[in-house]
Formats: sequence, structure tokens, C-alpha cells
Amino acid sequence: MLRQMLRAKIHRATATEACLEYEGSITIDEELLDAAGILPYELVMISNLNNGERFTTYAMSGKRGSGEIVLNGPTARKAVVGDKIIIFCYEFYAEDEAKRHKPRIILVNERNQIAHKS
Repeated sequence: MLRQMLRAKIHRATATEACLEYEGSITIDEELLDAAGILPYELVMISNLNNGERFTTYAMSGKRGSGEIVLNGPTARKAVVGDKIIIFCYEFYAEDEAKRHKPRIILVNERNQIAHKS
């Protein structure tokens, strides 16, 4: 049996831009993607702490060290600049792997810089 488990989380990131005129996705500072182990075009789930919205899209790599978290296309309607969001990435694990698995948790500060990793 496979279990879907949280593999990585970028916690309390701040939306820096909402760009409606784009095909769709979320642009994330490349430093945060690397720290979380999330690849460009990988499926992510987003939860908006300000309005309760929860949606899925794919990650795109943003400029390293920029702190950018940009909601593109239809996702731009799910948050406004300044909203706090959580970015989740899940993976399927075999039963024995799932029992040992520990996700990567990346906590960021108000400028979307890494404050703590676990």
C-alpha cells in the first residue's frame, strides 16, 4: 500500500505579487524551492491563511534570493499581496517508508527568507 504524505512545506510565506495575465502557477524564490526540495513544474497545494482558500497549481522557479512568491493566472484570484500562505508538496511512500518519513519544513520570515529548516 502507498500512503500520500507531506514531503515538504514552506510555512507562512507572504504573497509578493498577483499576476492575473499569466498562464497559471506560483513563482517561488529558487532558494526556497531548493531548501524544500520542490522542483519547477511540480504539483503544489497552497493554503491561504488570510481567506481560507486552498488550491493546487505547479511551482515555477523565481529569482534566487528575491523572496518572491507570485500567484500567476487564475491563482492570482486566490490571494492578494501581503497574504500569508503555506505551500505544501506531497509524495507517495510505501508503508515502511511512510513510518520513517520526516518532511522538510521551511519557516520563512516576513521577507520570505529562510528563518528555520527542519
